Amino acid sequence: MLSIQQKSSSAQKATPNLVPCRIDHNGPVNATERYWKPQTENDGTQTAFFRGRKLKGRQIQLPDGYRGALLSTTNRTLPQDNTQAGGEGDDNEEDEETVEVRVVEEVGHFDRVVVWGHESVPDEAEDPYSRGLAEWLTFAQAMHSQPKSDNGSQA
Repeated sequence: MLSIQQKSSSAQKATPNLVPCRIDHNGPVNATERYWKPQTENDGTQTAFFRGRKLKGRQIQLPDGYRGALLSTTNRTLPQDNTQAGGEGDDNEEDEETVEVRVVEEVGHFDRVVVWGHESVPDEAEDPYSRGLAEWLTFAQAMHSQPKSDNGSQA
């Protein structure tokens, strides 16, 4: 399990860009306008050039009530609380399972994502990132709206 904690009171706002290429770096970059300067077109799409390749992109806005988080892993864990593992009044200690809760820090947040394609805007129906985001949001909404069972847990 993970526990998300804010690194500071003011996590930076960011816009993730899903670029159709492999970059062996994961983290912030000091990208000056010389290397990355997307232009917004009249139809709302964006055009940029990366290492001489023309890219076309479109923004995907997260629905109201949703917020993306940029997380950084840490080596910290939360102290174990054995009363949560098996529930109160559970005398069978063999069935109790301790679950390590690792701490991750929120270093940024976002409310939109830009998905890029080579030479053309990625098709919503065909693009795996667009489909994945839509499927994940549908799944999250379905889990949130599930009726609660008699013992208070979700079905």
